[in-house]
Amino acid sequence: MTAAATGRLRLALLGTRGIPANYGGFETFAEELSVRLAARGHDVTVYGRRHYVPRGLTEHRGVRLVVLPTVRHKYLDTVVHTAVSTVHALGCRYDVLLYCNAANAIFTLLPRLSGAGVALNVDGIERRRQKWNRLGRAWYAISERLAVRFPHAIVTDARLIEQYYRDRYGAASHFIPYGAGFEPLASTEALDRLGLEPRRYLLYVSRLEPENNAHRVIAGYERAGVSVPLVVVGDAPYAREYIASLKQMAGPGVRFTGAIYGTGYRELQSHALAYIHATEVGGTHPALVEALGAGGCALVNDVPENREVAGEAALYFDAEDPESLAAAIRGIAGDPERRVAFATIATSRARRLFSWDTITDEYEHLLLSLAASG
Repeated sequence: MTAAATGRLRLALLGTRGIPANYGGFETFAEELSVRLAARGHDVTVYGRRHYVPRGLTEHRGVRLVVLPTVRHKYLDTVVHTAVSTVHALGCRYDVLLYCNAANAIFTLLPRLSGAGVALNVDGIERRRQKWNRLGRAWYAISERLAVRFPHAIVTDARLIEQYYRDRYGAASHFIPYGAGFEPLASTEALDRLGLEPRRYLLYVSRLEPENNAHRVIAGYERAGVSVPLVVVGDAPYAREYIASLKQMAGPGVRFTGAIYGTGYRELQSHALAYIHATEVGGTHPALVEALGAGGCALVNDVPENREVAGEAALYFDAEDPESLAAAIRGIAGDPERRVAFATIATSRARRLFSWDTITDEYEHLLLSLAASG
């Protein structure tokens, strides 16, 4: 029987590094969505890359895993793996395929022609990121055009990105935001391991790439002159020179932890004095949503994308002006009641706008409709 008749999808998620999530926002999205859809009775498969998924793992929390090879290269890793995954998926007769990342738009045509429903989550406007050379930016520019033609539907997780595709390409998209959990953790094992105390550290989480402004956060922190450490959580596999420059400029109060996921990451979000978010390009940034969900006090770079997510639940600074961040840090460090007030507003906003269960409802409705039309 068809998915339309049974209400049960045979679904594949492609274009991420795979689950369990151990890299970034798309991987967390893939895990949160796929696990919930599987719990609702759908047959869900997530495609992953061999160097990210634990060896021998074929199932995770009710989701089937297909782990395939790729080329470990900054510009080839994603597209090669998605190409290989698409070839594999064509032989599996899925009802619907959900791709992540606009760079993968070119691969959505074949499954559509095969009769499957196809959706693409385009993420942000990647061609604007500094990390890409001219070839990378050109690929994303072409992919944006393909994204509005090849899949049956595109998904945007920010209203600004939805508006961008409407204005630039005349294309309607399905706005479905990124999600967050809502229960701060009481446990402190990660803090104990790192020698930290609750409410006695500032937290910065991001891929350590120039447009995420870790260098400007460090400069603002050093100028603030506060006694609490700045904990820098994150990594980037193709940005070693930049990461080395960050460590060279940082004083003794800055602690680099590398990437931390799962419970340890949630503990750090739950107990920070404040979370600092300094991105300037893209759409919705998962770490900011997650900080709000954890009841964090957020100090946020004042650009429209970040305002859309945090609204009234954050204090804003100008990443290009180190003193504006320094002033925000000093203000929140010296006023515990203000920190608590912002944390309360953040929790309320996250519950209202970023529930993973509500987001799963919206994806389920979209994917079932695509399966029926396909």
